Amino acid sequence: MNRAMTMGSLFDGISGLPLGGIKAGITTKWVADVEPFPVRVSEKRFPDAVQLGDVHQINGGEIQPVDIITFGFPCQDLAICGLRKGLEGGSRSSLFFEAVRIIKEMRRATNEQYPRWCVIENVPGLLSSAEGRDFQTVLRNLIQIKDGNADVSLPEKGKWLSAGEIVGDSYSLAWRILDASKGWGVAQRRRRVFAVLDLAGTRAGQ
Repeated sequence: MNRAMTMGSLFDGISGLPLGGIKAGITTKWVADVEPFPVRVSEKRFPDAVQLGDVHQINGGEIQPVDIITFGFPCQDLAICGLRKGLEGGSRSSLFFEAVRIIKEMRRATNEQYPRWCVIENVPGLLSSAEGRDFQTVLRNLIQIKDGNADVSLPEKGKWLSAGEIVGDSYSLAWRILDASKGWGVAQRRRRVFAVLDLAGTRAGQ
């Protein structure tokens, strides 16, 4: 009998991604957020999950290893309706790098076994922020969790496709823009880019 997969959620909000995990039989072991109201909602939805709080204070090598780490990192510096300070100039969206740090720490502490998967979510503006360079940075940092020498080329004129895939020797990364109003019954147009990182195989696109 296969062991149930486990999840940890950074920038957890009201535990939207862990709620999706329930439908796939995934157990959420810990969450991390600092905003009081979302924390209370998360505690209500997942009373058995450990609340880790501020990502700056988390050492990925000291928390419970999980199969999947999800993170919808702050979008304020990337959204088209904002000031678009980007990953480098913004103090909020740059928290992406804290998530990468935590994942690397967990990988080192578990002999590269955990996490196996990472799932990220953000606004479509991520693809065009800083003329496409911010999404390039995101993709590069994600695949370098597995292959420190890997790189990602910027597409022509910095225009990323709404779906794509990168496949390495023993890892893969795929992204796609999804709209919650199409197929999920949400009564509003809500487009988000999701990326899946498979750190031990080529199944991200699936």
